[in-house]
Amino acid sequence: MTSLLEPPVTTAPPKVGRLVDQFEKGLDAPICLTWELTYACNLSCVHCLSSSGKRDPRELSTEQCKAIIDELQRMQVFYVNIGGGEPTVRSDFWELVDYATDHQVGVKFSTNGVRIDKKVAARLAASDYVDVQISLDGATAEVNDAVRGPGSFAMAVRALENLSEAGFRDAKISVVVTRHNVDQLDEFKALADRYDATLRITRLRPSGRAVDVWDDLHPTHDQQRQLYDWLVAHGEGVLTGDSFFHLSAFGGDSGGGALPGLNLCGAGRVVCLIDPVGDVYACPFAIHENFLAGNILTDGGFAQVWKNSELFRELREPQSAGACASCNFYDSCRGGCMAAKFFTGLPMDGPDPECVQGYGQSALEADRTVPQSSVDHSRTGKRAERRTPAAPVPLTLLAKPPAKFCDENPLAGL
Repeated sequence: MTSLLEPPVTTAPPKVGRLVDQFEKGLDAPICLTWELTYACNLSCVHCLSSSGKRDPRELSTEQCKAIIDELQRMQVFYVNIGGGEPTVRSDFWELVDYATDHQVGVKFSTNGVRIDKKVAARLAASDYVDVQISLDGATAEVNDAVRGPGSFAMAVRALENLSEAGFRDAKISVVVTRHNVDQLDEFKALADRYDATLRITRLRPSGRAVDVWDDLHPTHDQQRQLYDWLVAHGEGVLTGDSFFHLSAFGGDSGGGALPGLNLCGAGRVVCLIDPVGDVYACPFAIHENFLAGNILTDGGFAQVWKNSELFRELREPQSAGACASCNFYDSCRGGCMAAKFFTGLPMDGPDPECVQGYGQSALEADRTVPQSSVDHSRTGKRAERRTPAAPVPLTLLAKPPAKFCDENPLAGL
């Protein structure tokens, strides 16, 4: 007989490893799946990571897109982050959104706001499974339009106003942090509060057209520290994803510690990208043949690529710390962003180009070859030479349809 004074026999709960360790080995399905539905876009942002502008004539059809959604449902992918280009210019965009939500795949889509009129805003407000992210890279028209094109600030704010008036709550304002807008973080937060939205800030990666302007746009070392301090002080409720884990090394000398978000490069482990023609890349910021894992149409579907791609298998193996192995802050930043290193011509096992300990800067000053993206859908047919924000990008809607299917502006005739 057991004494009432004896402590009850309990079974210790099974030990669960650190979440980051489980992520490092890869998951059965991506947590964050980005799907670029089209490269067509009415804007020509100087830092566009996919060099969007023209529609690719090989773009997946409506039925092919629905087949992908069916597969995502079977894989139990919780939601898909739809982008572009400007995804709303696809004539079947709303059909695909409805199909996804009807098949238990939530949708978060990024837009510059061009199609978010009052009617669309009301439709979005009536849905429980669609999230909207409005891209804005300046808290004023002067700063934003220098990067995204004249009139783009007014267009984005109009979309936010329409969503707010329709009763849509918790829209996202997505900001790529540059040296020209880092002083506007408080203003961005105030703008989000004004429209019952959430602020989301992301890192400027040197991919796509941003390869040409990264040196001129990326925050300086002092501004990186300014951003870190702002996130520590005001970052509660601000979304960052895995954008700024390279800044966590600042925590060692300030007591601020790691920032919220995934402190690990998730490429091929928990994130990946499907592009408009069905190519699957390890990361939305690494659209280059070196990071191409396969194609949905020719390699047996998305699940087959995700689970069995040779590239993804390699990325899920333990990674060498390389030149960063002796750094006391390696566990904080894990060597930084794969795409940032690749597109600045730095070794993949070396420091991040924005390493807060200064190792990236010395690496940038050495001889290096900067690769270009394997795909370029810019409407000019080529990227401009070293464009800077001082040269605005014209925002024009053509008055007549394009001569060819993949020509110029997808909004022609509107």
